[in-house]
Amino acid sequence: MPGRVWLYALSAVLLWSTVASVFKLTLRHVDVLHLLLISSWTAFLVLFIVLAAQGKVSLLRRVSGRELLCSATLGALNPFLYYLVLFKAYSLLPAQEALALNYTWPVVLVLLSLPLLGQRIGAGSLAAILVSFSGVIMIATRGDLASLGVSHPLGSSLALGSSLIWALFWIFNLRDRRDPALKLFLSFGFGSVFILATVLLGEGIRLPAWPGLLGGVYSGLFEMGLTFLLWLKALELAGATARVSNLVFLSPFLSLVFIRMLVGETILPSTLAGLALIICGILLQQRLGRS
Repeated sequence: MPGRVWLYALSAVLLWSTVASVFKLTLRHVDVLHLLLISSWTAFLVLFIVLAAQGKVSLLRRVSGRELLCSATLGALNPFLYYLVLFKAYSLLPAQEALALNYTWPVVLVLLSLPLLGQRIGAGSLAAILVSFSGVIMIATRGDLASLGVSHPLGSSLALGSSLIWALFWIFNLRDRRDPALKLFLSFGFGSVFILATVLLGEGIRLPAWPGLLGGVYSGLFEMGLTFLLWLKALELAGATARVSNLVFLSPFLSLVFIRMLVGETILPSTLAGLALIICGILLQQRLGRS
């Protein structure tokens, strides 16, 4: 593959690997809604700059009412609901657990594809999904499989719920054939308005301390905005998408390194084992799906 493909793909993976630590550190200084407000509006502004730099602003004049409704629906899912649920999970759980449980979204995507896309699933794929969910149980119980007592039921439910919202967003997004940068810009536009309205209807806007503000801007840049475009560019240039897309599985393990170094969490053996099971199940399912 060309060197530019590796540059785009590995840059995206490295940046995504830092955001779990940034979420956890930033939530020490700002509440969930204000983190979401800052990060989503940052991403929205950055995506407008990208759209302008690509000469695609004129595409906005051709957007139909039906397409606006579609973008509003996507924006309600992501960034509004997805990050609202995900940030709340990070505020309740250790970063390593929220990260790993959220990473089940490819598994949820396969399950949702059955009723929503009419796809079928074989016995091998079902076994692969069970492997991934055994990893979920390992993480949620922190290795105490005998009692099956979930360490933090609400936090674990929210982290898994975020994967459901992301999988729904991904499926609906697949049906939308518009330009990716335009779709992302419009969905973040609507999502950012929904978030602003929620904050204003609540306690109103409060300026957080500078670590909260800086963390929100970082999240908007490198979780929601630029990094996603880097990844799309890598997939576009790669041709053989699978060769690049598997690089994304480096991200959760690199994230654990950053969580240990920056957040100071001791990485539990149950997190490593559970995450390994989740990834193995996803890779096995992908292989069976291709065959």
